[in-house]
Amino acid sequence: MSLTSDQMELREEDIRKHYEAAVAMLDGFDHTPRIAKGKDVAAPERSAGIGTRRRFRTTTPGLVTRSTARPEGVHLVERIEGADGGDPLVSPVQANVLYGLRRALAIALAIGENFSEASGLGDLKRANLAGSLGADRKAEFGELLSAEALAVLHVFANASAFLLAPHASEVSVEVGEIEEVLTDNAPLAMHGALWELDQDIAALVSEEARLVPCVTAFAEQLMEKVALRAQTAGRVAAFSNASWKVEADDLTISGFTPARAAKGTTLTMTFKKPNEVVGNHIAKYQALRLSKMLMAYDFDRKLNPFAELGGFIFTFMGDGMPGTGKTTLIQMMAGLINDYCQVAGYTFRYQNLSTDNIDSYQGKSGQNAKAFINNIIDPQVIGFGTIDDIDQLAGKRGDRQSSAGQLEITAVLMESFAGANTVVRGNCTFGMFSNYPENVDDALRQRAGARFLVDGPKTREDYIDILALLMGKNHDIPLGDHDLYEAQAIQKAVAKSFESHSRPHEAGLMNVFDRVQGEIGALDTIAKLGTYLKGIQEADPRFTGRAIKNITDAVKVRAMDFELPDEWMAEPELFLFQPYERKKDMIADLRVPITVEMLVQEINRYADSEFRYADKSDEVAIENMVRDYGRQEEAKKRYLEGRE
Repeated sequence: MSLTSDQMELREEDIRKHYEAAVAMLDGFDHTPRIAKGKDVAAPERSAGIGTRRRFRTTTPGLVTRSTARPEGVHLVERIEGADGGDPLVSPVQANVLYGLRRALAIALAIGENFSEASGLGDLKRANLAGSLGADRKAEFGELLSAEALAVLHVFANASAFLLAPHASEVSVEVGEIEEVLTDNAPLAMHGALWELDQDIAALVSEEARLVPCVTAFAEQLMEKVALRAQTAGRVAAFSNASWKVEADDLTISGFTPARAAKGTTLTMTFKKPNEVVGNHIAKYQALRLSKMLMAYDFDRKLNPFAELGGFIFTFMGDGMPGTGKTTLIQMMAGLINDYCQVAGYTFRYQNLSTDNIDSYQGKSGQNAKAFINNIIDPQVIGFGTIDDIDQLAGKRGDRQSSAGQLEITAVLMESFAGANTVVRGNCTFGMFSNYPENVDDALRQRAGARFLVDGPKTREDYIDILALLMGKNHDIPLGDHDLYEAQAIQKAVAKSFESHSRPHEAGLMNVFDRVQGEIGALDTIAKLGTYLKGIQEADPRFTGRAIKNITDAVKVRAMDFELPDEWMAEPELFLFQPYERKKDMIADLRVPITVEMLVQEINRYADSEFRYADKSDEVAIENMVRDYGRQEEAKKRYLEGRE
């Protein structure tokens, strides 16, 4: 068994002993809803003269509950078996759902038992049953019962979604908000959840193809609702800080964090080789290095040595004019990671958040964005998420043209990329791409830790290379006096590109650089560099502490200015399959010292991009105001003409 130091084993016998109780709950119990309103659904049909199995009645030690009987009861087994239009035989889909729900319920009850003993709730239950629970402990007893209910609910939803993920299809079902979330105690909580699931299946599953999507959508919504409730609940630490491994299912329960099946996506894009990306030297170089960095992720420690040592790029922004190669860069990077993962046997997951995810229903756009984020950050996979044309997808706050859906996406991305709960494990990266980065919200743009200027071919050699590349081989035109792709030799080109940033490129920043250097001399100390940074902030108030963090992160990336050897990717035993500490030592040995030149270049490179965005943003704002004034003058003219 492969357990990490912070994981506990959830033994198979501890799960299976709850199978009988799980089956009894699925078979039938009585529940009267306390929060939700029941949907208009028909009671399950029963065959005349055939009896049913007994109703489930909780036998939780120390807990006295009263019956909330309803004549028709909840019968999930019958509800699921009736989802195919009355076929008397149980289909494979129905069997998979029933098995998954039984297994999820049993895992949830086993975790609840663990929580009860670890938190001291078990002792309080026994004291309550014996009538010896003191009045001074009743408040604690109630809080622990509520915490256990939240833990059991989340584990049930988490395990259900995980176990049924392999049976998912392209069909989707919208279940809406989960309402019947009861936290008096674990048995009542499970009854409320199963009652609402029964209602959703009855109302939304019109054919068998909708059964699995309905159950998984319900599980996702329940997880989200319970996790939000847990943020303000007391005494949940014994669950939220713990981790269990269910070896038979390869399922890891880590508090209120969703576990997702390590299922990759089948990529149908056309991959590009590095030499097919012409120009864009720094962007290409960083993409190449980042692709290899991702592969250093350790699945046992759930951490990447690069994330611990510094130099890992969690988010980056690629900007440039249309046609300069942003899509080609994505195709190259996705292709490299995909190839590396196939050699190592890792699961690779790629997804693009597109304008199709903007929805007119309130809250749905935010849900789509959150699902995208959760899909990529899954610690069981290597993930690469892209947001192409982010200026169209994420709204700019204060812009009257931004829709509610766009603003929802902006809020989710900001919280996910640099929020209070953001954890960078180093197994995934997110790339934002735009032709018009000045239209991206300032706070969201600054959450991009690295900047890739995608400026396309620049030199005569670049244009010859791209012409030869795109012409292909179906011609007899001679190449002429030119070394094909020699200009794309990455190390040589990158060194030249970095050196060019020893001075700023943008006119506004150049004025600040020359003024500060003229006043204090060469920028060769921390104090002088800090003075330069203050000068930049005075010229552009949007240059805040987050910008400084992004610059220092970029410098740490430069300290990792080395290529992981290709043989480490081709032969995983040399590096990828080494223990975490060994991988970290191997990386540390390759680090190079940070120099003043590196720091100056990275300050200029980052500040250039901000000045470039700001200038374009201001120009766009001025043009819009001029257009508005013109409209007002024309409207005034027509109004006066109409009154004459």
